[in-house]
Amino acid sequence: MTTLGNAVANCLFVTLGCAKNEVDTDRMRALLLADGFAETDAVDDADVVLVNTCSFLASASAESIETTLQLAEEAKDGVRERPIIMCGCLPSRYGQELNSELPEVAAFVKAEDEDGIVNVVREVLGLPMSEGFSAALGGRTLRTVDGASAYVKISEGCDRFCAFCAIPYIRGRYHSRPEAEICAEAADLMRGGVRELVLIGQDTGIWGSDFPEAEKNLAWLLRKVAEVVRPYGGWIRVLYLQPEGMTDELVATIRDTPEVLPYIDIPIQHCNERILASMGRSGSTQQLRELFARLRREIPGMVLRTTGMAGFPGETPEEADELLDFIREEEFDYTSVFAYSPEEGTKAASMADQVPEDEKMERTQRLVDLAEELGFAATAKHVGERTKVIIDGMEEGENGPELIGHAWFQAPDCDGAVHIESGEAAVGDVVTCDLVDAFCYEMVGEIVRDGVEVEDSNE
Repeated sequence: MTTLGNAVANCLFVTLGCAKNEVDTDRMRALLLADGFAETDAVDDADVVLVNTCSFLASASAESIETTLQLAEEAKDGVRERPIIMCGCLPSRYGQELNSELPEVAAFVKAEDEDGIVNVVREVLGLPMSEGFSAALGGRTLRTVDGASAYVKISEGCDRFCAFCAIPYIRGRYHSRPEAEICAEAADLMRGGVRELVLIGQDTGIWGSDFPEAEKNLAWLLRKVAEVVRPYGGWIRVLYLQPEGMTDELVATIRDTPEVLPYIDIPIQHCNERILASMGRSGSTQQLRELFARLRREIPGMVLRTTGMAGFPGETPEEADELLDFIREEEFDYTSVFAYSPEEGTKAASMADQVPEDEKMERTQRLVDLAEELGFAATAKHVGERTKVIIDGMEEGENGPELIGHAWFQAPDCDGAVHIESGEAAVGDVVTCDLVDAFCYEMVGEIVRDGVEVEDSNE
């Protein structure tokens, strides 16, 4: 145990931003717990507060700073101040600038330095350094996932340098995580009760492109991870695939590997060729149409998620309508929508013809309205199906406690859930449900009675 005086030292973790930050926080938490620290979810009980920040958008940076300052205020109890440690994207993006801007923060830890979090925490608490403490702890994978699904990062950084995006400046150049590490982590998570692995990265489709072995690509990795999860009946879901990454081999692997869900997430941002070129991306409306037609032909019943951006500099009303029409005609199951944000240091921030804010918001709202119309209809199409549902937890419903889970066509934390009003199950259980109703992105399920054999609708 790591103690302050006679008590175990408690850490409070606060995570902002995307799933990749959740993985990073989980890693830091595991390192600190392995060194003898304890975790608390209350500021009053904390000896140190760690804030893992997001800086993808200016609004995210502002939220990160606001949250940190609020926690710093809460950490003052009149007797002692609990030091605040700011981690992740904000320190990676702004570096030394933050030292003078945020004197309330005791230490700043860039994303690439987070494996050294143990000694950072020890230093701010005035504890001896942990000499020889190894982040790998003898090669053992460190995760502290309690739920039924877990994000697994397969890469870091990005080489695309899209005109609107600051990620390469925050997270650095692209590098693939070795498959041995990924598979070892997958095995540990499965043994710990996780039943779904969600593979993430800035650009998952090019995994392995920086390795010398030509055969090591994402399709190859999916087959390797499938071997790990197969004995547990586990699922594999892949997010953040770019259009160029959808090779014939990858499509065939998704189709032919039962553990890999037929759920494909391809953030197009736009469809107009001129706008895509201005963004620093490739493709055109026709090429994207051909891609999605091929995917639907090759993987029947597949669920498609995408992302659209409204109001990129120079976007004309006609080009905004083109994106709207494209998304309507393709009938995506799920569409995330972003209003363009001029991010400091990016090429697009200095472009002429910035779209006025009111016009940008109007275009964004039209995309949101369409996304909801299509998404609600896609969800309702699953009513009447019998399928497997992973139980994620329990919450209070209108008629009392209900189980909350998600089906294969619902990415955890993204796409809604299945609400089960009666039945018994534990987190991590995989139950068979009849889907009897839908409301917005949510579904109502009824657990099939014991002894009934069913064929899962996604197989």
